[in-house]
Amino acid sequence: MPAFLHASRIMNWVLPILMAVFGGLLRFIRLGSPRAVVFDETYYVKDAWTMIMTGEPRNWPETINGVDIDKLFAQGMYLNAWDSSAEYVVHPPFGKWCIALGMQLFGGAANPFAWRAATAVAGTVAILILCRVILRLFHSLPMAMIGGFLMAIDGMGITLSRTGLLDNFIMVLALGAFACMLGHRDWARGRLHRVYARESVQRGARWLPSSGSDPAAPLRLDSAGPFIAFSWWRLSAAVLLGLTTGVKWSGAYLFAVFCVISVLWDAWERHVAGFRSWLVTGLWKDGLLAAAYMVPVYIATYLATWIGWFTHPDSYMHDWAEKNPGAGITWLPQSWRSFVEYHVQMWQFHTTLDAPHDYKANPLTWPIQWRPTSFYWQELDGHLGLCSLSPDSKCVAAITSLGNPLIWWLGSACVIAGIIIAVAVKRGDWRIWAVLAGFLGGWLPWAQYLNRTTFTFYAIVILPWIILGFVYVADWLRSRLDAFTFWWIMGGVLVIIALVSVFFYPIWTAIPVPYEFWLSHMWLESWI
Repeated sequence: MPAFLHASRIMNWVLPILMAVFGGLLRFIRLGSPRAVVFDETYYVKDAWTMIMTGEPRNWPETINGVDIDKLFAQGMYLNAWDSSAEYVVHPPFGKWCIALGMQLFGGAANPFAWRAATAVAGTVAILILCRVILRLFHSLPMAMIGGFLMAIDGMGITLSRTGLLDNFIMVLALGAFACMLGHRDWARGRLHRVYARESVQRGARWLPSSGSDPAAPLRLDSAGPFIAFSWWRLSAAVLLGLTTGVKWSGAYLFAVFCVISVLWDAWERHVAGFRSWLVTGLWKDGLLAAAYMVPVYIATYLATWIGWFTHPDSYMHDWAEKNPGAGITWLPQSWRSFVEYHVQMWQFHTTLDAPHDYKANPLTWPIQWRPTSFYWQELDGHLGLCSLSPDSKCVAAITSLGNPLIWWLGSACVIAGIIIAVAVKRGDWRIWAVLAGFLGGWLPWAQYLNRTTFTFYAIVILPWIILGFVYVADWLRSRLDAFTFWWIMGGVLVIIALVSVFFYPIWTAIPVPYEFWLSHMWLESWI
C-alpha cells in the first residue's frame, strides 16, 4: 500500500476520534449537575437501579415522610425504598439495562454522574459513527469532520447525552445499524464487480443487448450474478436493530425501512455491475434470502432483551396466564401467553396515550424545533456562576432540550433541497436514500400519532440524518464552487452555528445564569 494511502486511512480514523473526544467533553464535563432527578429520569434511573438490585423494575413510593422520593433519591437517601411489587413499564428493558451498566461502573445510585454515563457514552460514540458514515457516503474527510462537528455541538445531542433517558440509545444503535448497512452495500458492490469481471471473460459468456434506446449503452451479461444477500454487515445490522427495538418499539420502523432500502441498493448495484434481471433478482434472490435470516435474528435479539422478565417469576404480569386460564393465545406456554398479553397492554398504552402535557409537541413540528421540551428549570438562591454578573436579577438553571436552531432549520431545508438536487440535477443519486432513511424510519411513522402525547426530544433519532442532509447539499456546493469560495462560505456558516451553540450551552447544561439571560434564548414564544 502506498504510504500516502496508509496515512490517509489513519487520518480517517484519528480525526473522527478526536472530534468524538471534543463532543465527549461537552457531554461529560459537569455531567453530575444538576444533582436532581431530571424529567423522565424519575422512571428510567430508578427502574435501572432496581433492575441492578432485584433483576426487575419495582414501584417506588411517591413520598417518604412527606418529602418527594425524587429529592431524596437525588441526595443518595432511601436508595432501597422500592416496593416489593413489580412496576408496569411501557418500554422494553434494554435501554434501562444500559443505564444500569453505567450506574454499576460509576458509583451506583448515589452518583448522578453514573445515572447519565451510559447516555453520554452513546452520544459520544454517535459522533464517531456519523463521521464514518459520511466517509462511506462522500469519501471526503472534510465533509466527515463537518458532520461530526455539527453532531458534537448540537443542543439536542448534548441534552439527551446528559440525562438518563432512553432516546439517545435508539439514535446510536440505529446509526450503528445504518453504518453496517452501508458496509454491506460496499461489500456487495465489490463482490458484484469482481464476479462480473470474472464471468465476462469466461469462454461461452453470453451477452444481452441493451433494451434502452441509447446505442452506446453497455451490453448486459446473461447472468443473474452472485448471491449477495448474506454478509456479516447485514447480520450485525439486524442485531443492532433488534437492540434498538429493545429500547423502544419505534426501532421496528427503522428495521423495516433500513432493510427495504438495503435490498433496493443491492438490486441497483446488480444493475450497475451489468447483470440481467436486476430488479427481479434483487427482490427475490437477495430480498427474500435476506429476510429469511434478518427477521429471525432481529426477533431473537429483541426477545433476548427480555431475559430478565422471563427469569423472574415476580415480573410484572408474569403470572397473568396462571390467573387467567383460557384467556389469550391458549396454545402458547403460560409464560409466553403472559408475555404476549403484556405486549398487548403496552400497545394499547402507546396507541391511546393522549394525556395533556405542557410540552406536548406535534411530530410534524419536530424538525423545526417548534416546541422543545424543558427538562429542568430551577430558581436558585444566591448568585452562582454567571449570575454574579447580574446581582440584581434572580438566578436560574435550566436544561432545555432544544437543538441548535441553525443546525435543525438549515438541515431540514437541506433535506428538501437535497431531494431536488438528487432528482433534478444528479438524476437519481442513490445517496439521497441514505439521507432520507432516518426520516422514513425515525420520523414519518409518527405522523399516524398526531393526537398522541409526544415530545420534540424524540427527534434525537433523526439528528444524524438532519446533518446528513446538510452535508449532502454542502458536498454538492463544493463540486460547483471553487475551493476558496466554498470554504469561505462554509467556514462562515460553521462559525455562526458554533457561536449559537456557545450562546445556548448554559441552558442546555444547567449552568446558573441570570433570568434575563435565559429569557434572551427564548426566540419563539413556543419555546417558553
